[in-house]
Amino acid sequence: MTEKLVSELLPRWTAERPDAEALRFGDLTRTWAELDERVRRLAGALRGAGIGPGDRVAVLDLNHPSCLELTLACARIGAANAIVNFRLAPPEIIHVIDDAAARILFVGPEFTTAVEQVRDRLPTVERVVRVGGEADEFESFLTSHEPDDDLYPATEDECVVQLYTSGTTGFPKGAMLTHRGLLAHARNSAAEFGMLADASVQVAMPLFHVGGTSYALVAVTHGARIVLQRTPDPVAVLDILERERITHTFLVPALLGAIAQVPGAAERDYSALEVLSYGASPMPLPVMRASIALFPGTLNQVYGMTEACGVVSALATADHENPAVAHRLISAGLPIHGVEIEIRDPATGEPVATGEPGEIWVRTEQLMSGYWRRPDATTSAITPDGWLRSGDGGHVDEDGYVYVTDRIKDMIISGGENIYPAEIERVLAEHPAVADVAVIGVPDDRWGEVPKAIVVAAPGAQVDQDEILAFCRDQLASFKCPKTVDVLDELPRNPTGKILKKDLRAPYWAGRERSVV
Repeated sequence: MTEKLVSELLPRWTAERPDAEALRFGDLTRTWAELDERVRRLAGALRGAGIGPGDRVAVLDLNHPSCLELTLACARIGAANAIVNFRLAPPEIIHVIDDAAARILFVGPEFTTAVEQVRDRLPTVERVVRVGGEADEFESFLTSHEPDDDLYPATEDECVVQLYTSGTTGFPKGAMLTHRGLLAHARNSAAEFGMLADASVQVAMPLFHVGGTSYALVAVTHGARIVLQRTPDPVAVLDILERERITHTFLVPALLGAIAQVPGAAERDYSALEVLSYGASPMPLPVMRASIALFPGTLNQVYGMTEACGVVSALATADHENPAVAHRLISAGLPIHGVEIEIRDPATGEPVATGEPGEIWVRTEQLMSGYWRRPDATTSAITPDGWLRSGDGGHVDEDGYVYVTDRIKDMIISGGENIYPAEIERVLAEHPAVADVAVIGVPDDRWGEVPKAIVVAAPGAQVDQDEILAFCRDQLASFKCPKTVDVLDELPRNPTGKILKKDLRAPYWAGRERSVV
């Protein structure tokens, strides 16, 4: 591929394959020519609303073609699409939209009422456009403008998509994904997984994840057909895999676990499937075994991060099904094409010896340009010579396989969602019955791991677990809330006063191979 900008993709496929199907969403289909015309109309509508280079729009919706169209339209005019995690609690959603300084908010019918209730707390939003449902405004917004053929002369390092990833400060940060990064990821991923123009690609994961939007852009880059799902329902996933003759898909382990329980799943025809990528959270071995049996010869484990536009390493199908290398099932595989991975001492930044633990560092063209309006956070994450400090701990074996064994920054991954304990601890510290608190990830057969709160009671107070959990649910997204609460007399600390979370986690992970993918 010769394209250097996301905005160059649709013109190529419209010229080469105008009548081929580009996108399917339920009963709706778009050819490449139709998708290109809609994106040019949308670019005109955005420009007509005053959106220009450097501006952000935001999407708060379940999966819908409009979100992908907005990303492609933003690429044409120099703006960026800030896609909001709809699973966040209202205060977190407000923070993301306000932090992005989004000028237009596109909102799905499930979230319209919630947005109306907080509208006065979104000072940068000049206009709210409802998408889908009986009150849809998106189609009239788009069709009221003629196709705009004026293409903004972007540089490769300008932001196209802004995805929010939580940080150790407890507040989400906007990772700026660029033309260069997204297209490098598309090239590198396709080289790994063989996604070409004749592929049919299922996009089941939410578009606020790299596993949604970035994966969809891999398909667009290579002219592959996208089948987009509104939600990742297990039965619907299987229906689409079979009916649409899907060749490539990406799913998270929690969803694969649910799929394995669908009655009759093993009797369906998945013969078109070539690559089933999975990742974003630990894969319990029972789920892995069930998935290998259900989708033989297709599984590829991937390890990645928002800051790298998606995948940086992969464990190939052969490594899943060869008993001689069964130990590799708990690894994150080998770096994909175009990616360097090294293990560094987190204190000194120096490389460590093969097999020694340290922090996983990544260097690739796929990297974000930085965190939106967070120069200090960007400097902390990316070195001057282009290495991303992942925050994940691990090691590399003598064959080059990467093992992700813990989190330098204590991040928890539950069902594909990144959860930072600092966010939960910030909330729990406000509860009057809590004097001290630490949140850790503990094993869970369905989600890989889930948050657990370990608290010290305030003097004279009694800790009521149900009350603590309800307090969290009022302020945090449900997936971030601890599932259980333990009470200790005091938290273990080192001589400098830092809580020893490794010691807190140890009894819960005893006897398990902790693998984070």
